[in-house]
Amino acid sequence: MLDTTPLITAVDRFADRLRAAPQSRLKRGAAAEGLAAARELAMRAQRAEAPGREPRVMPDAGMFAVGDQLAVAGRDLAAALETAPSVELDEAVQFVEEAAARAFA
Repeated sequence: MLDTTPLITAVDRFADRLRAAPQSRLKRGAAAEGLAAARELAMRAQRAEAPGREPRVMPDAGMFAVGDQLAVAGRDLAAALETAPSVELDEAVQFVEEAAARAFA
């Protein structure tokens, strides 16, 4: 079984920062970056679980929900990686860390 701890750790760290960020920071782009990351992780999970099906786009639930959306999408991808190891774990971790850096630059 693939150890997805690095992905979950990176996602939780980013999600916690989004949850703790002030509204002004979220409005300046952190929420948009978080939503984009959540959508990408959700699409990766869907592609791993159902390769032939068109992925659905995660809706925008608002800037105050984006941390939770990111956490859910990241855990969905971690679960998908455990059964579909063709998706690269290291690439997903790097993606999350880079998105977090952009959001809080």
